[in-house]
Formats: sequence, C-alpha cells, structure tokens
Amino acid sequence: MTEMTEHHLPSAPARRTLLTATAAGLAGVTATACTRFPPPAPRTAPPTPPRRQRIPTPHQPATLVLALDLAPHLTGPAALKALTQTLTRWTPLLLHPQEPALTAALGFGPTLPPRLARTPPALLRDLPPFPGDRLTRTSTDLLLHLAAPTRQTLTAKTTALLTAAAGTLRPRWRQHGFLPPTEPGQTPRNLLGFKDGTENPTPEECERWIWTDDATYLVVRRVHLKVKEFTSLPLTTQEQTIGRHKTTGAPLGRRHEHDDVDVFAKTPEGRYTTPLHSHVRAASPRLDGGARMLRRGCAYDNGPADRGLLFLAYMRDPALFTRVQERLATTDDLHPYAEHRASALAYLPPAPAPGEFLGERFLRG
Repeated sequence: MTEMTEHHLPSAPARRTLLTATAAGLAGVTATACTRFPPPAPRTAPPTPPRRQRIPTPHQPATLVLALDLAPHLTGPAALKALTQTLTRWTPLLLHPQEPALTAALGFGPTLPPRLARTPPALLRDLPPFPGDRLTRTSTDLLLHLAAPTRQTLTAKTTALLTAAAGTLRPRWRQHGFLPPTEPGQTPRNLLGFKDGTENPTPEECERWIWTDDATYLVVRRVHLKVKEFTSLPLTTQEQTIGRHKTTGAPLGRRHEHDDVDVFAKTPEGRYTTPLHSHVRAASPRLDGGARMLRRGCAYDNGPADRGLLFLAYMRDPALFTRVQERLATTDDLHPYAEHRASALAYLPPAPAPGEFLGERFLRG
C-alpha cells in the first residue's frame, strides 16, 4: 500500500495528450491531475490545450474500476472490427458526457493485443507474482477508471457503456471506491486511520516519470486491509510500521506532514529516523533513483469481511511498481496486514485527435 495524494498535471506541449475522457478538462476546469494537500502556489504555465485529457482527479468522492474482456468468439479481424465499433459508440459517452464532473481513463491490457493479432507495446506485460498475493481478479483486455461525485452517476454511466458494448465486451470484474469525508485542504485518512495522500510527484516530475511517448501505464491493485488487527496494535507500533505520526501525518522525528522523508537520515546515536522495515521506507522514491508514480488510490468497502485500499497508480514504466511491490512484500512491516486480492495493468495511449475514436491509433497502429 503506497501513499495517495492529489497533484495537478503540468501543462504540456499540444502533442502530449492522454486517453482520458473528461468533460471537466474540455471545459477548462482548473483541477487537473498532478496537487498536494494543501495545494502548492499557482505556477505560471501556458494554457492546457483543449484536447488535452486528464487522469481522473481524486477530488471526486466516487471511483469505479471496470475490467472488461472481448467476447470469447471474437478474435483477429472480427475482434478488431467489433471493438472499433464499440469504442466509436463510447467516444461521445466518455468525451462529451452529460455529467460535467465525470472523468474517465481507458486503457488496454496485455491480453488484448494477441486477440487482435497486434504487437503490444514493449512494456505491456502481466505483472509478476508477488509474495503474499491472493489474487482472485487479474488483468483483462480493457480497463476503465471512472470517477464522479456520486456512485449513482458511475452506475448509470456503466450501464450505458455496457449497453453500447453488448455482444463485444463482457465485464470480468469491477470495484467501487470512495474518498472519506475530509475537510477542504486536509489530507484524507485511510481505513487504518493514517493520512494517506501526503506525497506525489511534482508537475516537473510528472513530465519525467509519468509520460512516455504521449502515453502512460496504469496499475490497479485491490488491497484487503486487516483493519481491526492493525488498529488494535499500540499507537507507537502503528507509527513505527507506517513511518509517520498518526495524528499529524509528519514523518517520524519531524513536526509537519509535508516535511521531507529522508530514509537515510540517522539520529546522533546512529539509528535511522525512518525505521528500516517501515512502509514509508519501502515505498520511498529514493530507493528507485527518484522514480515516481502518480497515485490515484481510494478506500473500498465490500462489507465487514473485505475493506481496504483500491490502489491506482500511473507511471511511464510498470517496472517501477514491480520494484516497489517486491520491497513492500518482503521488507514492509505493514505487509502482514495488507493482502492483494486483485491486480490489473493497462496501457493508456494518447487521447484521440479530432475525428478519431478512443484508442484508434492503438488499434490501427
């Protein structure tokens, strides 16, 4: 479980567009994808191009991940034709929705290119297994990340999309998520009671670490949290496990939430200020040469027996997630309380140019 936050995407050249459908983006809404809690001072930057699509912002209270597969009988040219027709019907539903606050990101999974007899992007491969995984849901042909003010909006949109995809796409699994009620300007807390969203890449870091050839990759993990067991631990143990103070969100030994987490810093006695097996240390970008992910996670609640984190992260190379998750699975003291039960990876190509349908250049490339 890595840290969630809110950031604004940097304005970028017109060539850099992401296949995410958002009427808010088209209307010029200022909330974009790469802001901290609290937001940073405004930056001077050129206007965002009208066609620039944005990764769904975590300002939305409701989230839905929808994983879909092509119908079993569709392969090769027939599959390509059917999917082209479906995505053509989806384009106005997602690019010009009646719900102004609805945002969406559409990606293609590693299982899709073989069905279409297409060569996949070099980095589009299934994630490897990790110690402790208990996966009941895995990668699919298409992955859709939706966000909106209410769950009802997402349900209505999903119904319209599945109706338009009848005979071509079938849902394999779906997961709703939510952001807990939080005062404006404050970092939300996760189900463990800790602030979750303190750190994410800056706009400049987004340009370096999130985008590749005008595209990006999305990793989704549904992480069941053993909330009762963890919150029953002594407070000191909880804080040592996470690496932050529970009340303030500050790194251990620091006073403020947004103080830098230097995982190599030591006390005068030679002890690391950030515990060696803490969650913060295992997830630290300093262990990956500064490489970052843009996280868009939230909580989920499937009933008393299954509550946890719906982890979503965008990055230019999924190998970064693999490295981080391998550390989390082997050195993180939080790992015994976090069980990964669903996993998916998708490639998000550039947004469509005027007159194109969603994913056209990927399907015809």
